[in-house]
Amino acid sequence: MIASVQPRSSANVVIAARGVRAFGDGFTALLLPAYLGALGLSALQIGVVVTLTLLGSAALTLVVGLLAHRARVRTLLAGACGLMLVTGLAFSQARSFWPLAVVGFFGTLNPSGGDVSLFLPLEHSLLAHVGAAKDRTRLFAHYSLAGSLMAAGGALSVRAVDPLGKLLGMSHLAAIQGMFVLYGLLAFAALALYGLLPRGETAPEPPRAPLRQSRNQVLRLSALFSLDSFGGGFLLQSMLALWLFHRFGMSLATAGAFFFWAGLLTAGSMLVASPLARRFGLVNTMVFTHIPAGVCVIAAAFAPNLAVVMALLLVRAALSSLDVPARTSYVMAIVSPAERAAAASITNVPRSLASALSPTLAGWMLVASPFGWPLVCGGALKITYDLCLLALFRHVKPPEETGGGPAP
Repeated sequence: MIASVQPRSSANVVIAARGVRAFGDGFTALLLPAYLGALGLSALQIGVVVTLTLLGSAALTLVVGLLAHRARVRTLLAGACGLMLVTGLAFSQARSFWPLAVVGFFGTLNPSGGDVSLFLPLEHSLLAHVGAAKDRTRLFAHYSLAGSLMAAGGALSVRAVDPLGKLLGMSHLAAIQGMFVLYGLLAFAALALYGLLPRGETAPEPPRAPLRQSRNQVLRLSALFSLDSFGGGFLLQSMLALWLFHRFGMSLATAGAFFFWAGLLTAGSMLVASPLARRFGLVNTMVFTHIPAGVCVIAAAFAPNLAVVMALLLVRAALSSLDVPARTSYVMAIVSPAERAAAASITNVPRSLASALSPTLAGWMLVASPFGWPLVCGGALKITYDLCLLALFRHVKPPEETGGGPAP
């Protein structure tokens, strides 16, 4: 049972594994549009591949959510690592649209730079159970911090692709393919870390229905998170990079440096997420840090030059993820412990499905016009989500905010 897990060591293992995976996500999110473009795919086709990766992630996350209460977490994590290995190796060898689309759908590639994968509900449920309620938001902030820092490092590593390829006598395309192989090999490092989790660990015994007493609240949150993610799909790191490549002719090396600094700002924001949540509450932290980020991304679409665009997107990076640990902590707080794995899956699957629709639309918009219509749509949808969340959930508070004591 999860109650037998040593809290500090298990939390550190999960956070470290998140960092390893995030490093791979950081460079693949930028290399994905560059690689597909080098193979001759159009912006619309690139958007379709990105859509399929997110649809596949949603399907896998749903399966994991249904199995998490009856299978060993270590077993599920090991299977996910095996799929990550196969994904990297297969994607590095695929050259045409349909093989790339199939690998994208069934694999673990993450075009967002954040985390949208089958690993997510497993790691979230583990962290929620090994930490006390008063430490829950801080623990998720550390989890997000590790992910953001390592994703930033992965983005920066893209700058070394061409120099290293030349040193090894490889073409530009072959060097990118080598990075996808590296992504697959990172699965071994993640697997080694998960192997440090105590043996015999399973998720807590669930009620007969995976979601019962918290069903209505979770479904409402899922609908709102889906709206947010539909907007976020226009702003995925891969799609932002594609827009910057097309609109301003940004090089891959420059994109790597830019997204590195954006990642550092995102990581730094995680350090203040927990204090803000304690001071102002989880819902207020989510909403009032998110709205200015949406304004910045809309303004970037109308910016006159690349310097202004980059400045606005960096401000957005410093604000847009402050809600991530607060959101995860909030979901884990308002459901019973037995429902946490199911709640994590049910709130993330619709998010993945909703975000999967947007990249194809964004690719179509970029084919039709170089103007930043994806940024306008994404920013407006996210602000709408913030206002709806505030209206519907400002009075639904976790136990630690009501004076009723910590959650179990």
